[in-house]
Amino acid sequence: MKRTTIPQLLAFVIALSLSSCASFGNNTDKKTAEKSEWNIRSIHHGKASWYGIRCNGGTHTASGETLCNHAPTAAHKTLPMGTKVRVTNLNNGKSEVVRINDRGPYIHGRIIDVTEGVAKRLDFYKRGIVRVKVEVLEKNSEDEEEVS
Repeated sequence: MKRTTIPQLLAFVIALSLSSCASFGNNTDKKTAEKSEWNIRSIHHGKASWYGIRCNGGTHTASGETLCNHAPTAAHKTLPMGTKVRVTNLNNGKSEVVRINDRGPYIHGRIIDVTEGVAKRLDFYKRGIVRVKVEVLEKNSEDEEEVS
C-alpha cells in the first residue's frame, strides 16, 4: 500500500468509528417532550423498574405491539393503552415522556415498568429500581385546536 493512501484510510476509519458513536436519542421528538404542551391529569409517586425482551416472557406487549427495548414505552396496571406519562427519576431529576402499551408491574410496591432503554436514559438501569414521579399527561386543548 502506498504511503499516501494510509492517511486517507486512517481518516476514513476514524470517521466511520465516530459515526458509530452517534446516539439514538430517546425516539421521541423534541415537541413531544416539552412540558408546556401537556396538561397534567394526575401525579403518582412510587417505585419503577425496567423490563426487556429477555424478561417479559415474550416479545409482544399486552397491546399486541412488538416489544422494543429502546422504545419510549412502559407498562402500567390500570392506565388505558396509549396514555402518555412523564416518568421522572427522583434521584437525579431526569425525565422522559413514555406511552403505556403493556400491563404490569406485578410486584407489590412498583407503579410502572419502563423499557430497558428508558431505564438507561433515566440512569437507573444498573440499579434496577428507583423512586419516581409519574405524571399522567393529556394534550393542551390549545395544541388540539391548532391541529384542527
